[in-house]
Amino acid sequence: MFVVCGEALFDVFAAGETPTGLTLDARIGGSPFNVAVGLARLGQPVGFFGGVSTGFLGERLMRALQEEGVDTRCTPRSAARTTLSLVGIDAQGVPSYSFYGDHAADRDVAAEALARVPPEARAFHVGSYATVVEPVASVQRALIEREHGRSLISFDPNIRLNVEPDLGRWHALLDWMLPRTHLLKVSDEDLRLLFPGVAPAELAAQWLARGVALVVVTRGGEGAQGWTAAGTAQAHPVRVDVVDTVGAGDTFQAALLTWLAEQGGLAPEALRAQPPAALAAALAFAARAAAITCSRRGADLPRRSELPREAGIGIG
Repeated sequence: MFVVCGEALFDVFAAGETPTGLTLDARIGGSPFNVAVGLARLGQPVGFFGGVSTGFLGERLMRALQEEGVDTRCTPRSAARTTLSLVGIDAQGVPSYSFYGDHAADRDVAAEALARVPPEARAFHVGSYATVVEPVASVQRALIEREHGRSLISFDPNIRLNVEPDLGRWHALLDWMLPRTHLLKVSDEDLRLLFPGVAPAELAAQWLARGVALVVVTRGGEGAQGWTAAGTAQAHPVRVDVVDTVGAGDTFQAALLTWLAEQGGLAPEALRAQPPAALAAALAFAARAAAITCSRRGADLPRRSELPREAGIGIG
């Protein structure tokens, strides 16, 4: 079973104009929330460990999780507000975000919630701003410290400077996570923020030396590349008519984890030994899934029936 940790929110898009303002389209989202839904849609058992409000927006988030088949036993609730993310889309379909979430429920997670994590969980995914804002960040670190020696840890920094503008905090997070992470996925955009001018291959070599089993760098419309101790592989971009790229990275993450789970390759030692051909297949599957999301409005992640069925083991 997977457990995905982090924020749940509403992405708010401008849907049109009125004589006196704008009409808005609010859609459920948040990077970890999307990954959890993506895993469920791809047939993986998954729970969501993230704070959700007891207000009407939080109730909609909970209903969405439950309708998608995500286990909510470890989803703590609070009376705090729900984070809103205002999303602007440029001419290329690339989003920019403005977050309104101080003291919101996705940050309001106490250490006592750790007792709710299902004991059958064998793989954990963390990422985005819930890894750097308190108190939830400290709770996540406690969970990772507890689990990294016996479970797979997957990490995507998914940097949001408009939530935490101090790059030093993000650097410190990455430094702490590296020896505790087995699968590290990072976008080329995040790499340019953290390590301007440094080649991804150089960073991947450093991170593998620090204990990461698989490093994947996504490059948007240019595909993705992965590195293990056994070698490197690339996935070429899948061409689609792009509506927007909201949720594309989350889709890639969910699909990559799904492929590895179906192939029985989620154990850290199996990740380290992934040969280039097997890694290329995993990356291609994830890239195809992300392309489907890019062809639709918002984070509308694909279902397993929309993707090839070459794999088929699972993690139970």
